Amino acid sequence: MTLPTATAVSPTAARLRRRASRALWLLAVLMALPLSGRTDSDDPDGERKPAPEAEVELPAFPRTENLIPFTVSATTNNQFLIDSSSLSVGSDAVVRYTLVIVSPAGARNVSYEGMKCATGERRLYALGRADETWARARNDQWKRISNSTLNRHHAALFSEYFCPITVVQQTPEQMINTLRRGGHPALGVRP
Repeated sequence: MTLPTATAVSPTAARLRRRASRALWLLAVLMALPLSGRTDSDDPDGERKPAPEAEVELPAFPRTENLIPFTVSATTNNQFLIDSSSLSVGSDAVVRYTLVIVSPAGARNVSYEGMKCATGERRLYALGRADETWARARNDQWKRISNSTLNRHHAALFSEYFCPITVVQQTPEQMINTLRRGGHPALGVRP
């Protein structure tokens, strides 16, 4: 029995080999391209990442005469205050403020933070030191505001003072009036 030699290839077989070779080459090129059209600005879930926020300038350390108290809930003995001189609304619609929390024993926590009314998120920019200077926060990512009993002050600022109905008030003066009043007028809160 003799085996067929490879010298004689039919024209049909030659065409099939060329097509198969082209198909493999095309498949290799397609596999090298991103399948979903994702870019570096997308996160792993396929959602768009927001544009990076510009470096935020830290305000002067809060002075006692500029602190405005606000109510969080009846279940806490801490005192919560906002530094009126640090309160601002950026062109990016982020409300920025200095928060001071004083415990019944007199311990003070001072932080410079931001809040996005449209998305219900908050961000810690810096923490106050005992020598009245700022230390930039290591974990300064935007986090969703939750209405839990722990850290309720963010939920209170969001829903009762700065962002009722998820709309930022237009001026710091309006927010200062809301803090002094004890809540946003749209919520029917009276002094």
